[in-house]
Amino acid sequence: MNILITGGSGFIGSHVIPPLLAQGHKVIVFCRSILKSQMILGTEVTCVDQLDNVTSPIDIVINLAGEPIMGARWSAQRKQQLLDSRVGVTHKLISWISTLEKKPALLISGSAIGYYGNYPEDQALDESASPRSCFPSELCKEWEFEALKAQSFGIRVCLLRTGVVLDKHAGALQKMWLPFKLGLGGNVASGKQWFSWIHIHDMVQLILYLIENKDIQGPVNATAPHPVTYNEFTRTLANTLSRPHLFPMPKAVLNLLFGESAQLLTEGQKVVPQVLLEQGFSFRFSRVDDALRDIGGSR
Repeated sequence: MNILITGGSGFIGSHVIPPLLAQGHKVIVFCRSILKSQMILGTEVTCVDQLDNVTSPIDIVINLAGEPIMGARWSAQRKQQLLDSRVGVTHKLISWISTLEKKPALLISGSAIGYYGNYPEDQALDESASPRSCFPSELCKEWEFEALKAQSFGIRVCLLRTGVVLDKHAGALQKMWLPFKLGLGGNVASGKQWFSWIHIHDMVQLILYLIENKDIQGPVNATAPHPVTYNEFTRTLANTLSRPHLFPMPKAVLNLLFGESAQLLTEGQKVVPQVLLEQGFSFRFSRVDDALRDIGGSR
């Protein structure tokens, strides 16, 4: 099949492309810089910086584009950048798809568990849970609304409500790894907030699973079946590295450093992948201690 990917040189995209190529699919990446993406992804991947330059009929679109939501304070300008990189890119995709004589059969489009808003209480959230108002929730709702427009063309749409993807070399865990390795890790805020996570291996496998299982559509929680509190996560990480768990990061400090975006660390959601479990998807890493041991021993 011909598979078009946005965000192909990013964290998740760069992991999902090799198994797609190994399965014999042709991968086309829509990117901002052809040269940069080609250097990252190699010559087996076709890179284009204009959708009109896609000449092959596309069977599947995997939409993973989006600026990192954490790392910079959410100024009005930054919020607009986050919207443009998600909603704007998705709008371009839908507009382009509308012009195609042969439409893709499937759109897998990124979203995040931020869709649900902040749930400090011990309430398990499946795909039917109602969202609470905050910027991450509004961002995800607009993002999903744009992607769902593809349904009007008869396209199956899957929305990836992704949790914290764990890998030592990218994402949130990469930023935590060195401080914890140096014995400087500890609790985050109260530690009681929920941490919904997924190992990068399972993240890739569930995307492949959605391609093959044509009965699945709509929102899909891309999280492991056993979320943990931040306290459990940070203690498990410290234990995995045989380091102490002594240096907390108080909520007030996080608020001072990150402003409104600190809620991504100080609040949380207890998210469960009900759709995947009902459909029979098998997680290789369902427990956080197993996931961190695997990551700690990798590369």
